[in-house]
Amino acid sequence: MNEKKKILFIINPISGTHSKEFILNQLQKKIDQEKYEIETIYTQRAGHAEEIAAQAAADGLYCVTAIGGDGTINEIARSLIHTNTVMGIIPCGSGNGLARHLRIPMDARKAMEVINQGHISTIDSGKINDKPFFCTCGVGFDAFVSLKFAAAGRRGILTYLEQTLYECLNYKPETYEVESEDEKTKYKAFLIACGNASQYGNNAYIAPQASLQDGLMDVTILEPFTVLDIPSLAFQLFNKTLDQNSRIKTFKSKKIHIHRTHPGVVHFDGDPVMMDEEIDVEIIDKNLQVIVPIKGDREQNVLQKASDYFGGLMPIGETLVEDFAQRNRQLRDINRRFLKKITKR
Repeated sequence: MNEKKKILFIINPISGTHSKEFILNQLQKKIDQEKYEIETIYTQRAGHAEEIAAQAAADGLYCVTAIGGDGTINEIARSLIHTNTVMGIIPCGSGNGLARHLRIPMDARKAMEVINQGHISTIDSGKINDKPFFCTCGVGFDAFVSLKFAAAGRRGILTYLEQTLYECLNYKPETYEVESEDEKTKYKAFLIACGNASQYGNNAYIAPQASLQDGLMDVTILEPFTVLDIPSLAFQLFNKTLDQNSRIKTFKSKKIHIHRTHPGVVHFDGDPVMMDEEIDVEIIDKNLQVIVPIKGDREQNVLQKASDYFGGLMPIGETLVEDFAQRNRQLRDINRRFLKKITKR
C-alpha cells in the first residue's frame, strides 16, 4: 500500500468576503483521503503563512495549499520557491489573480477536485527589490489604490472599484526612467505594471499577453489620459484588449530598473509597501511548483466562466438573484457619485 501524501491547508480567516467554514466542511468530503493525509491550520497574523509554509517545506510535505487570496498565496509561495513542496490553491480572496490566470475554479469544491488530480506545473516568479511576487507588481496609481484599499477596512470588488473611481480624478501622473536590457526611456505615466501573470484579479487583465512560463515579465505603461478615455480603458481592461489602447505602451523583459523622483508606494500582488526612488524588477525562471487543472479542463466554456465569476462574487448562502440586485444598486450609487464629481470639475 502506497504511503499517503501529506497536504497542509493554510487558511486565512480574514481574506475575501466569504466564511471559511463551508470550505473546511467540504475538505473532509472532497479531498481523496485514500491518497492524501490532510491537516488544516489558521493564520494568526500577517507573515504567519510564510512561517508555516517554510516549516512544511523543511519537513518535506508534498503540498501546502492556500485557502485565501493573492496575499496569502504570496506568503506561502515565497517559502516554497526552489523546494520540492508544491503549492495548491483554493481561491477565496478579493481578486484571486493568480488562481484565475491558472484557470483554477473559483468554486471551492471544484478547486479541491483539481488538487485531487494532482497535475503539477512549474511557473516563474518575480521580485521587486527584495519582495517576491507571483502575479503582478507596480508603481503609480495601482500601488496608490492598493494602499487606499488596504486602509478601507472592507474587502471585495465593490470597495476596490469605489476607491479606483474616486482616486483617479485627482491622481497626478509621475515621471519615471525605465531601463530594460534593450533601452532606457523616460515616461510620464499614470502607472507602470509588471505582470508575471496576466491580471490583477477579478478578470482585470493589465497584461493580457503575459505567460507564467516564458521567463519574462510583461511591462504595461499607462500614459496620462482624460476622463473621456476612462470608459474605453475600463472596457479593454476587462475584455483582455488593454494592450491595444493608444494610451498604453507594452514590452517584455526579464528585468527592468525604474527610477522615480521621490520615494513612494509600490505594490506586489496587491499588497502596498513603501520603497525608495530606485526599483529593480526581475523574473526568476520556473522556480515554483503549483497544482493546476489538467489542460483539457482549463478550456472552460462561456457558461462555466460565468458561473465561476458569479461564484467568486457571491457570498456563500446568498442566492444569485438577491446578490445581483444588491450589487446593481451599489454600482448605480457609486456611478452616480462618480458622475457628480466629474461634473463639478
